[in-house]
Amino acid sequence: MSTDKQRGIHVSQEELLCKNSCGYYGNPVWQGFCSKCWREKARIAGASRQDTRPSNDGTPLTFSKFEEKKSTEKGRRINTMRRLFWGSPSPPKLQESSESHANVLKAYQSLGAGDFTGFLKILKSPSSQRLQSRCTAFLNTMEAYHDLPVQKQSDLVQDFYQSFAEYFNSFPEAQVTEIMEHVEKLIMTRLHKWVFCHDSCDDEQKDLALQRRIRSLNWITPQMLSVPFPDKKIEVTGDPFLPAITAIIEMDAKRAPQDKLACVSKCSQHVFEALSTSNSEPANADDFLSGLVYVVLKANPPRLHSNMQYVIRFGLPHSLMAGESGYYFTNLSCAVAFIEKLDGPALNLSQEEFEGYMLRQRAPSSGKRQQVVSDTQHLLEELQGRQEKLDQGMDSLSVQLQSWVHAVNSQLDEATAQFALVQTEVTAKTESSQVLSSSSHDALLQGDDKDESVLKLMDQHAGPQDTDC
Repeated sequence: MSTDKQRGIHVSQEELLCKNSCGYYGNPVWQGFCSKCWREKARIAGASRQDTRPSNDGTPLTFSKFEEKKSTEKGRRINTMRRLFWGSPSPPKLQESSESHANVLKAYQSLGAGDFTGFLKILKSPSSQRLQSRCTAFLNTMEAYHDLPVQKQSDLVQDFYQSFAEYFNSFPEAQVTEIMEHVEKLIMTRLHKWVFCHDSCDDEQKDLALQRRIRSLNWITPQMLSVPFPDKKIEVTGDPFLPAITAIIEMDAKRAPQDKLACVSKCSQHVFEALSTSNSEPANADDFLSGLVYVVLKANPPRLHSNMQYVIRFGLPHSLMAGESGYYFTNLSCAVAFIEKLDGPALNLSQEEFEGYMLRQRAPSSGKRQQVVSDTQHLLEELQGRQEKLDQGMDSLSVQLQSWVHAVNSQLDEATAQFALVQTEVTAKTESSQVLSSSSHDALLQGDDKDESVLKLMDQHAGPQDTDC
């Protein structure tokens, strides 16, 4: 892996492929081999270590005995898996297939791509009871022996995939791939809690070391990695790599290896999208790897090493050996390996400058921080624009509020005046009524006095006449 001063971190296509020249993608974790070649190499090395021991009679094993023991060991492992899966040392033969078996195959053939729910319905159907019971037996066995070393668990799961795929050997390869992706999701969703970050390995310690390493490199700018950022003429709000950062962080929340791979693919696609908006030139492989390194440094994904090891150990081999997901995962592995071995020359810095940055004795120069400052200025201008719009809205609202208050005050004044007028009229009417009432009372009093006088005169006039009588 070398550094290109012009366009990003350079990795040739040959460096991404398997060292065994099989045509599949290699991986730094597998020392440059693909998963198939790496497993084969590991098995041969394991068998060689066992056969270097002397025999019981003290004589070393011959080559023929070595081959015989190797074949016996391989046959024993295959028979063990077949007993776990089929309940017998060998899978059912094609001529023994019943009508229900044919119906099951027909149902799986009609299964749509990505239809995991449909797969579960077929698996739970009475005609597919045998496959369901074998899956259940395998899961129960794996859970019962969850203390096995994680590499042994990986071998058992990979052998189970191979045994299950043999059931559909009459299907086209594309259909078998789709079915096996459903099988992987079913199996590993159940086994995740037993095999992820297993106690028999040092994944947790490596996770912490990688997180500390990424945290110590948070001073690295995109320009140091030759990551093209948006031109000044292109209006981009925020960090264009933010969707990619979010996608790679989401990987830890997934359980199935294919779902974690989907997060890696989604992250990589967002990196390409960000690069396409950041540069007038089309993004190349070097730009992509530089952008992916920047995303990993910015995101510092939780348990990144454990998640990658989980995919390597328990994912379907074809998902990592070829295709889009294999290419993206290989680049992610290269990005992590680059970060772990990162030094001054890789960033076009002297070793003294690099150590100064690592010890926090230096900060990125103004020239290298120009883009960061520009982005910050752009964000401030955007915030100021939003503030101005908010102030204008507040001013408009204040004017409307004042208008409403003025209208309400005018209506209150008018209502108060009307109320005062009505109150004056009521007071006048009340006073007039009181005057009339007083006059009537006086008149009545005067009328009574006249009547008494008349009565007195009548009494005086009528008095003597009555006496004479």
